Amino acid sequence: MSNQTYAATEVLPSALPSALTTIVPAIGRALISTLFILAGLSKLAAPAMTIGYIQSVGLPLPSIGFGLAVLVELVGGITLLLGYRTRIVASVLFVFALATAALFHHNFGDQDQFIHFFKNVAMAGGLLHVVAFGGGPLSLDGRRS
Repeated sequence: MSNQTYAATEVLPSALPSALTTIVPAIGRALISTLFILAGLSKLAAPAMTIGYIQSVGLPLPSIGFGLAVLVELVGGITLLLGYRTRIVASVLFVFALATAALFHHNFGDQDQFIHFFKNVAMAGGLLHVVAFGGGPLSLDGRRS
């Protein structure tokens, strides 16, 4: 093997780096935002069950927690999808994902909770990438700049 290193543009077709920096951030935002949007909609479909779950972990003011969770998941998910104020929204969703993991998915003896905990941690990692690199050119933020 040669010690020579190759830039991505030397090895890959010339259109690929442009597609990676243009299309991939939009796809990534869409995939991450889907989890939040669907979770918010499922909470709206079963508010009593969600409020009961919040109560079951001992958090105060479960109705307010329900409202905040729906707001963060739906508004945050939609704005992330659109790429509006992307870094700020991704930061809020990052904190939300970690808080949800710590408060609701800490029973590692339950395999389902174990998986949900690390799903939230993985989502938080993806959101940190969005915080670091922004929404990309195919976003409302990208159109403004």
